[in-house]
This record gives sequence, C-alpha cells and structure tokens, in this order.
Amino acid sequence: MDETRWTVGEVAALTGVSVRTLHHYDEIGLLRPAERSGSNYRLYTLGDLARLRRVLTWRALGVPLAEVAGVLDAPPDLEREALRAHAARLREDLRRAEHTLRQVQARLDALDGRAEESTMNNEDVKAVFDGFDPALYETEVRERWGDTDAYRQSAARTARYSKADWGRIRAEMDGITAGYVDLMDAGVPPTDGRAQAVAARHRAHISGAYYDASPQMMRGLAQMWVADERFTRNIDRARAGLAAYQSAAVTAWADAQDG
Repeated sequence: MDETRWTVGEVAALTGVSVRTLHHYDEIGLLRPAERSGSNYRLYTLGDLARLRRVLTWRALGVPLAEVAGVLDAPPDLEREALRAHAARLREDLRRAEHTLRQVQARLDALDGRAEESTMNNEDVKAVFDGFDPALYETEVRERWGDTDAYRQSAARTARYSKADWGRIRAEMDGITAGYVDLMDAGVPPTDGRAQAVAARHRAHISGAYYDASPQMMRGLAQMWVADERFTRNIDRARAGLAAYQSAAVTAWADAQDG
C-alpha cells in the first residue's frame, strides 16, 4: 500500500503549525518535505511528521530554533541523554510548582480564616526554603551589604514572615519569572516597554518584600545576576538565558528612571 502524503495545508490543519512556519522550516533546512507533487507542491510523509514532532518537542523545551537541527541530526544516544536531562529538569520544575501551589493555597486558607499561620516549626521552615542554598550567598551578602540600611531593613522584615508569607512571596516571584520567560519566548527585546514593565514589577516585589530598592540598587543587582555564575546558574534554571534577559530589562528600566 502506498504511504499517505500530506500537503502543507493538511499538515498545518492536523498539527496546528502554521503554513508560514512550515515554509520557514523548509527554507532553513530544518524540515524539508520528502517529496514534491507534479505541480511542485510540498508533500509530507509520515517520517516528515515524526521529525516535525521532534522539532516541536525541542522548541517547547526552549532550545533556540538555530540549534534544533543540530540536536535532531545528532546520534540517537546524544539526543536520548539530552532528553533525559530535560525530563529531570521538568520533573524538578513540576515539584517546585506543586510546592508553590501548596504555599499559595495555605495563604488563601489563612486569609479565609481556615488555617493558623502564626508559628512555624523546623519542618515548615525547611519546606519554605526548599530549593534554595543560602550558604552560597550569606557571607557575600554580609560583606557587601551587612552595614547598610537595606540589609537591616530586609533582616527586620523577613524575621517577621510566616510560612504563608514566604509562600506568597515565592509565588509572586514565580509570576515575575514567568512574565520574563513569556516575553523571551515571544522574541520581545529586553529594552521593550513590556519587558521594562515586568522589571518594574520585579523592583516593586523586592521593595515590598525585602528593602526599598532604588534604581541604582536594581542596576547593581542586575549586574550581579550575570557577573556571578552562581546567580546566573540559579536564575537560568527557569529558562536558559533568563539571567541575561532580566538583567538587561532591569538595567533598561533603571536607566529610564535616571532619564
């Protein structure tokens, strides 16, 4: 039996990938249909659709389009290992998202009078800070800012926070991170007004939760996110390149405040 062939329009209708995108994939050599009709129309085979599925999988994982072809054409063992690494990261992201959801629900329960949040035991504290490694930063924080008003203000505020407070703060930061990532995925430059709006939310978050962050202080934080590999590595766990993107967005926001 002859293998089924699909036109570009049929592939677009079946997969949800636009005709324009399929044409672009063909032009750059990422997904060239196996055959052409007598009228020179693109005809896709089942193998072509399988490759398209792989393309979409890697794009969903945040791999830049320019790098996807190299991944697809690599030996199967290398792609398998890369997928395993991404799967492990996604499972960790899911665990963190579930943890954050529990904290948000705890805060909602507290606001509705269904939970007591005035005390925290050791296990509560451990759960709230799950995923953080304060030892990486505490010495440096004290050396840089230990004698500053910002450090004292942050220490005074955080000492009063309950388990639900920490859950709310973490959920708020997760929302800001998601805002940056959505703009990155949409190809919005960090200097765009939309990115600077997220940067303004970022500044408001820091000022509300920790200390009053001036534009100059935000500029210093932005530099640290990319200058210190520990911060870069931690931020980029959410999305490769996120540290550089949010650093540029916050720097642009701070520069605009000085203008």
